[in-house]
Amino acid sequence: MPIAGIYGPDDFADRPQGQTISSSRAVPPARTAQPLPMPSLEWTPEVEQATAPLYERVRHVIPPVEWPLMAPTIRAINELKRARNAVVLAHNYQAPEIFHCVADIGGDSLQLAIEATKVKADIIVQCGVHFMAETSKLLNSDKTVLIPDARAGCSLAASITGADVRLLREKFPGVPVVAYVNTSAEVKAEVDICCTSSNAVQVVESLNAPSVIFLPDRYLASYVASKTDVKIIAWKGACEVHERFTGEELRAFRDADPSVQIIAHPECPPDVLAEADFTGSTAHMINWVRERRPRRLVMITECSMADNVRAELPDVEMLRPCNLCPHMKRITLANILQSLLTLGEEVTIDPVLAERARRSVERMINLRN
Repeated sequence: MPIAGIYGPDDFADRPQGQTISSSRAVPPARTAQPLPMPSLEWTPEVEQATAPLYERVRHVIPPVEWPLMAPTIRAINELKRARNAVVLAHNYQAPEIFHCVADIGGDSLQLAIEATKVKADIIVQCGVHFMAETSKLLNSDKTVLIPDARAGCSLAASITGADVRLLREKFPGVPVVAYVNTSAEVKAEVDICCTSSNAVQVVESLNAPSVIFLPDRYLASYVASKTDVKIIAWKGACEVHERFTGEELRAFRDADPSVQIIAHPECPPDVLAEADFTGSTAHMINWVRERRPRRLVMITECSMADNVRAELPDVEMLRPCNLCPHMKRITLANILQSLLTLGEEVTIDPVLAERARRSVERMINLRN
């Protein structure tokens, strides 16, 4: 079914100007935190030996000449995790040296937050963007959640505020609201339930409503609308990484090699999805590659995910138009190390708002179960 309507900030004349006050913030280390001394970051035979098993994981995507620059920091991070009783969560879009060498848990944003509830660590270091750190905090309120660079944002999360959701509710009274997890805690607090790209259709249909407001990704909304009879009212947000891909670009890959396989994330525009052999979430894309083992593959999503898959499956040749997420790339080995040394920057959420936001996430988790 085509999208019933798509709305954005310009459609509300009485929309408050500028951003609303953030529901969470990165704060300096607590006064009680004890900064630890900077460890030695020299490349030594001892470091080489200690990190050799980690290099085996990434040798297909990280040249040997680069490893001596990374290994000392990787070793220091892994030692500091034990000293701090910390766990590192890394999104699929993190660089291989982070995803494969310092992360304890890797996956999409919801997988990371849910898995973090199962560990006994006192500290969570979120290697991803800010809304992911917020989601981890929502589901792990008793733990300290750190993000190495609080400037790691998201074009989707920034496209809508809690005030916008309230205006949508006024325009469409009684229509339930679904928010993609790629939203701030402030937005999650205003909606009925959250969803991921893998369960969006299931969540929409679970509401048993003829119409649903779906936000903020217009392209994911279009994908959902094509899979359900529910009338979808969408928001004009988009992922700045995925919206840059084009169907013409994909057709050029097929013209060059008709045997190539193409898989795409549903945050891509419809003409891209029309050219893909498979469309799915990051987790579904990875599983598809593991099961199919295509000889040559174009993975239409953030570049580092293709690197991470190739590190695991070196027999799959990756051909890709490379779009990097500038926000994800704010997270580096250097600032992960600094975060563990100083316990900064901590993510906090107003408790009243957090309780409301947590409900929308937990409704989705309970639906999965």
